[in-house]
Amino acid sequence: MVEKVRIVIGIGCQRGVSLTTLECAIAEALQPLGEIEVCRIASHACKADESALLDLARIHGWPLRLYPAASLAAVAVPNPSTRVAGEVGTPSVAEAAALLASGAPELLVEKRAYRGADGKGATVAVARLIYGKVPTRPNAPELDRINRIIQDLQD
Repeated sequence: MVEKVRIVIGIGCQRGVSLTTLECAIAEALQPLGEIEVCRIASHACKADESALLDLARIHGWPLRLYPAASLAAVAVPNPSTRVAGEVGTPSVAEAAALLASGAPELLVEKRAYRGADGKGATVAVARLIYGKVPTRPNAPELDRINRIIQDLQD
């Protein structure tokens, strides 16, 4: 039996992106990897209220890690973007978030841009999880926090 590769997915996205766009972007990025286990997803702290990202974490039971721009900007990545740096204060979201959340020195999949049927873009990068036992589901306080944010957005 082949052992699944434990991974972390870094995600960057435009405001108002749909859940379907995120799921399609991830599926496309993961296709060449074979047997994997998603251990967590990660993004920029400014996405703490992005409903599609929160829904993605909740529906799949993937812990979500969010990092401030300064932390992301400190990570050396293969594909930095001056456009992204101008918009969110760091030259990388997906690649830097994947590397930070995984502890890996390199990416399994460098950033891949995807444009969904909603016209919104998402960028996905993947790294092998190097450190830390990761729960397969968010812990109760984290899940409660995500659910509160989603409820606030729906009110």
